[in-house]
Amino acid sequence: MKLVIVESPAKAKTINTYLGKDYEVLASFGHVRDLPAKDGSVLPDEDFAMSWEVDAASRKRLSDIGNALKNADELILATDPDREGEAISWHVLDVLRSKKLIKDKPVSRVVFNAITKAAITEAMQHPRAIDEPLVDAYLARRALDYLVGFTLSPVLWRKLPGSRSAGRVQSVALRIVSDREREIEKFRAQEYWSIGARLSEKGKSFEARLYSVDGKKTDKLDVGTAADAEALKQAIEAGTFSVTAVDKKPTRRNPYPPFTTSSLQQDASSRLGFSPSRTMQVAQRLYEDGIITYMRTDAVQMAPEGIDQARRAIVKEFGSDYVPEKARIYQTKAKNAQEAHEAIRPTDMFRHPDTLRGDPDRHRLYELIWKRTLASQMRSAEVERTTADISVFATSRDIALRAIGSVVTFPGFLALYGVQAREDRAEDAEDDEDSRELPPLSVGDRPKLEEALIEQHFTQPPPRYTEASLIKKMEELGIGRPSTYAATISVLQDRNYVRLEKRALIPEDRGRIVTAFLESFFNRYVEYGFTASLEEQLDLISDGKLAWKDVLRDFWKDFQHQVNEIKDLRVSEVLDALNEMLSDHIFPAKADGSDPRRCPHCGEGQLSLKLGKFGAFIGCSNYPECRYTMQLSDAATGGASEAGAGDGILGTDPESGLEVALKSGRFGPYVQLGDGAEPKRSSLPKGWTPDSLTLEKALQLLSLPREIGNHPETGKPISAGIGRYGPFVLHDGTYANLPDVEEVFTVGLNRAVDLLAQKAAGGGRFARGNRAAPAAIQTFEHEGGPITVRAGRYGPYVNQGKVNATLPKELKPEDVTVEKALELIAAKGGASATKKSSSRTAAAKKAPAKKATAKKPAAKATKAKAASKTKTVEV
Repeated sequence: MKLVIVESPAKAKTINTYLGKDYEVLASFGHVRDLPAKDGSVLPDEDFAMSWEVDAASRKRLSDIGNALKNADELILATDPDREGEAISWHVLDVLRSKKLIKDKPVSRVVFNAITKAAITEAMQHPRAIDEPLVDAYLARRALDYLVGFTLSPVLWRKLPGSRSAGRVQSVALRIVSDREREIEKFRAQEYWSIGARLSEKGKSFEARLYSVDGKKTDKLDVGTAADAEALKQAIEAGTFSVTAVDKKPTRRNPYPPFTTSSLQQDASSRLGFSPSRTMQVAQRLYEDGIITYMRTDAVQMAPEGIDQARRAIVKEFGSDYVPEKARIYQTKAKNAQEAHEAIRPTDMFRHPDTLRGDPDRHRLYELIWKRTLASQMRSAEVERTTADISVFATSRDIALRAIGSVVTFPGFLALYGVQAREDRAEDAEDDEDSRELPPLSVGDRPKLEEALIEQHFTQPPPRYTEASLIKKMEELGIGRPSTYAATISVLQDRNYVRLEKRALIPEDRGRIVTAFLESFFNRYVEYGFTASLEEQLDLISDGKLAWKDVLRDFWKDFQHQVNEIKDLRVSEVLDALNEMLSDHIFPAKADGSDPRRCPHCGEGQLSLKLGKFGAFIGCSNYPECRYTMQLSDAATGGASEAGAGDGILGTDPESGLEVALKSGRFGPYVQLGDGAEPKRSSLPKGWTPDSLTLEKALQLLSLPREIGNHPETGKPISAGIGRYGPFVLHDGTYANLPDVEEVFTVGLNRAVDLLAQKAAGGGRFARGNRAAPAAIQTFEHEGGPITVRAGRYGPYVNQGKVNATLPKELKPEDVTVEKALELIAAKGGASATKKSSSRTAAAKKAPAKKATAKKPAAKATKAKAASKTKTVEV
């Protein structure tokens, strides 16, 4: 019997059906060893010796593999055909040898790019040894990532409290996003006007744009004022038109190459709205089911059999006219591509996407891959492009217009796969003139004017990166590799360095500060060129042209020296550098030209970054005399003066006689009662703004938590309040969430008991939408919203919006009148409260509550590696 090792159980199950009874296929479930997350896992002073750790789950799997090997005649390592797959095979083999389980049994390594019977049978006939240079490249990359992370991160923690760890590639990706944000902040819009005319010829309308004025070709920004635009408009309206030149040129649009990992992630984001991680998860399933070839690759070429099958599938779907005479051969642009060596394509080109309609994600992604693959082997689209120059006569100015249009004479690949979407297209980018169609025009034609067109525009800042455009940029710069793109972006989001907002990646203040710190004190290690050069060296290691430990020694010597210099840096020096580098972000210029760093509270101190236990904030240099503080986000939006002006006395609490003040702190605005040693405070909840805060609202906040009443079963009190996760009701240590902040001030006993019961039953906010309200016994229509009488769990009650009022014991539900219901509701929540509650309920119906998503635990680093001398620790 032959023992075959693969990564995943799904892959093992599929392969087992192809190999038959003479083989046993087991899964390692990914990497079986990793570097422990502690100091000493990589020892530069001991020639970069690496210690590996086997966790409990992996130990069990290795034990199963070892037991199976005892009864096997041969070990076949069949993990994925890339660097990580090679490393997994190497780790498994190294552990089995250390346990003396290999003995004299033959060991071979096989690779296949697709999980099909033909591919696996072919691979089994061409075994090879472990690719040592590829393993060396893995070890070098893993050691570098460990050394950077575990050496640089403690420096960050000491100098920038609240910061998370810094990764080698992630830090550079974060810089890309932060640099773009800096460009946006420094951008100043410029006004310009577009000039054109809508003309008609032979009964068909078309548009022409201003091409030249007084013999000088015009650029986009040449017409900068409304007066200039209006003068040109009047000149066009006063003139007559004549076609002076017509140029028709046949052009071709060539198809795109088949997908690489990067282009798949980009197109899936643009066309399907998939995140990179979602794309890779779905692609992994398609690969393991034998539907597509391996999905981590930077190659664009296809195997000859794949090209032949694609050409035959095109004939079947579109006819022979859509197949070029010769097959298209694409060349990989990536330097020294070291992942799987074929593009992502269907394993069977005749498998139509409709066969996968049972799974929407798999169907949509496979359809994208299928179309892209077939389109890559189709004929080019043929387009006739027409350019017409039109002179404007009888005006005081020499004005020329130009009309451009095109007609697709043969769709070619466009019949299957349209023009590639561009997420990084600027908002002010001009329309694609090639998509317009012109009427038949000839020299001497005199088109008629329908309308002179002028439109005001303003230049737009460069667009923020999306996940897709960031991957494209990283690929262009040579930063990261196909197997790391999605993970890099996920890490940045998990560490709260960037956030995803309307598909745009926006750097958080924490991320901006970390980037500024690294640029100031570790600039070389976040330079694009240096990182790309290091990636090239790692690729040369995998190609057997560089020794991996030589690369580590060269890197470590300079890096350790830089770290030792920074360790002695004073915090004040760090803050000075950050204040300087982030000045445009945290101290934006004021419209009146005054000093943006002057403290708005004392008027004398200078605002500066401060470092606290929970991260950075803005504070005054006159501390402790001036205790003014504010959040970075407020400073970045120019809120320093607004925050200072908004601070003040709201009024006096009628019960205690103490003043109620609105203040700004490092965690945002809050209200405070009095000025004692420990005054009562309450932060403004989400959705509340300082400018809309009244004394009444402030007193409501300060009254929390408020007691609702005693639970009818336990007799223990139920209270309502606002906590870290929003408004809640609390009973005997059990919290139940309220959907609306406003409800915390009006929620009654029946409603609170019902919410607590849902929570106890395992519902809570996760099941609120699934729990049906008690059936209405009576319903009354009212201008403030429908009023219902219901049988609650603890007795009948009337309801309007979010106000519930329990019926008196002597009043039966069927005897309730609308007048009595309104009286009970008014007594419970007040008429105004009823109306507000009703309006809020209406709004709530329009926007159903979002389901909470369980937060995933931080994943361990999943890539394990080893050197010639390794130490394995089982835990």
